[in-house]
Amino acid sequence: MAEQFASKRNLKFMLYEVFNAEELNQYEYFQDHSRETFDMILDTFYKIGSDFLYPLYQELDKNPPQYVDGQAKVNPAYREYMKMCGEVGWLNANWSYDEGGQQVPTTITMACSFVLAAANCGMTGFPMLTTGAANLIRVFGSQELKDCYLEKMMAGEWQGTMALTEPGAGSSLADIASTAEDTGKGYYKIKGQKIFISCGDTDATDNTIHLMLARIKGAPAGVKGISLFVVPKFRFIEDGSLERNDILCAGLEHKMGFKGSPICTLNMGEEGDCWGYLVGEANMGLAYMFQMMNEARIGVGIAAVGKATAAYYDALEYTKQRLQGRKANQKDPSSPQVPLIEHADIKRMLLFQRAVCEGGLGLGLQLAKYTDLAEVGQDKEKYELLIDFMVPMVKTFPAEYGILSTSAAIQCLGGYGYCSDFPVEQHFRDIRIDPIHEGTTGIQAQDLLGRKSTMKKGAAYRLFMEEAGKTIAAAAVIPEFKLQADTLAQGLQIMNDVATYLFGVQKEKGAEEFLADATLYLEMVSLLAVGWQWLMQGIVAYNALQGQPTQGDERFYLGKLQTLKYFFTYEIPRVNSLAHVIKTSQGLTANMDVSLFEEE
Repeated sequence: MAEQFASKRNLKFMLYEVFNAEELNQYEYFQDHSRETFDMILDTFYKIGSDFLYPLYQELDKNPPQYVDGQAKVNPAYREYMKMCGEVGWLNANWSYDEGGQQVPTTITMACSFVLAAANCGMTGFPMLTTGAANLIRVFGSQELKDCYLEKMMAGEWQGTMALTEPGAGSSLADIASTAEDTGKGYYKIKGQKIFISCGDTDATDNTIHLMLARIKGAPAGVKGISLFVVPKFRFIEDGSLERNDILCAGLEHKMGFKGSPICTLNMGEEGDCWGYLVGEANMGLAYMFQMMNEARIGVGIAAVGKATAAYYDALEYTKQRLQGRKANQKDPSSPQVPLIEHADIKRMLLFQRAVCEGGLGLGLQLAKYTDLAEVGQDKEKYELLIDFMVPMVKTFPAEYGILSTSAAIQCLGGYGYCSDFPVEQHFRDIRIDPIHEGTTGIQAQDLLGRKSTMKKGAAYRLFMEEAGKTIAAAAVIPEFKLQADTLAQGLQIMNDVATYLFGVQKEKGAEEFLADATLYLEMVSLLAVGWQWLMQGIVAYNALQGQPTQGDERFYLGKLQTLKYFFTYEIPRVNSLAHVIKTSQGLTANMDVSLFEEE
């Protein structure tokens, strides 16, 4: 494993030079913080990552959780980690002081999440899910539910989960079959089965609090009849003590990767006595759950950036050290071999990885900054629209392109990359889940095209174009960036033309053909969004070079400019081919007769 799994220098460049996180402290909500407190937080989590999580990365893959006595038995380090997260206030760091939090900006906590995921992605699901579940109770739950669960969850003594998926209802939540029957005693009887529940029932904490979707008997069909419940592993009884609830782990999935995070099947009500507590109003469950789903989707995107980044640093270190062959213009076989990194194709693959990782991180931190500005009421509606529009990209680009990036890391190592001697093959296996869980790429694409691009008469779409346009205007006055500024402007015009075309398809031919190539549309928009991020980083790096940077800083900024040039030369041109396919596919997949897949 490489000594480095994430660059603190790059993280501080992004936070302080590109996104100016310090300006958040001018707002009352964040006024108690400063760059010093931000650095202290970052240093704390970098240390947790390097000293505690990173050394466990390969061990947890080789020794995954086991199904023992009806639950997932995990490495004792998980319990220690959850306790650590509670002690340092990580689980509710964004919450207000009144709610027991520290009012830390999301921009900073997202940067920390990236570091932790890069160090050991398999362990990060426990705190992420716990915070997400607690947020649902905090925002929509009764005071009684808050009093019962939040303190223990935020201390890391109890964990949370998100229980949606069922055997007959994956992404199609309208088909959820789990039922809830009102007992009239303050709780409902839950019956059904949930599958693919991350961290679903473990010994990492003393209790597991499931935030679960189910249908109250007699509720309307479809998504309008779904309610949200707290379903604890151990429930409170009248004297305030805890007893086992009728919810059982029926087994664990055996996965390709991401093995450190157990994925459980849950059976509820096998003995007819699974208690669940309604969160908020009946039949509003899916609307409530979207809060946690969006948090999870953003978390998946940042985790994917972390995984790809760790793989990049493994590849970078190896190619610097491994001697292999000679450069193409060196013909003398007696001359010394050169490090792999001297070869042009290796540099191409490293540039690709860096472009994906640092561009994807920029996209996530951009959304985080918008979240903080919305929190303080600064153009709240504007920033909330931008957040909604960007969630599918923040989730999907790092996931899909992260697979390609970690694959390039394997390629850099050659045969060793395919072997477990080095962790890059594990990064590749671990990241493969990210385009699937918390909403597949196809679901994200339909969300972006079918809902986010048209919401409020296209307001979010226009705001995104305006934000990117500001960066283009700033870059256009710098001669060194004229080509990239023009390229991005042309790309946005292509995107606009494609959107106009697709809305015409929707009107003339209906939703099936309109959404058939939504995944290509999402990829096209994401490439342009990352191009926007690279142009932002490039402007900052260029301006810094006009001063008197140290030799190390000069090399860092020049590396940024080189990666920007790579992205605009090698990756942005994909926008043209994606647009061509979308506008000429003529509903090829939507209208295909499925019998043509059959063979004699």
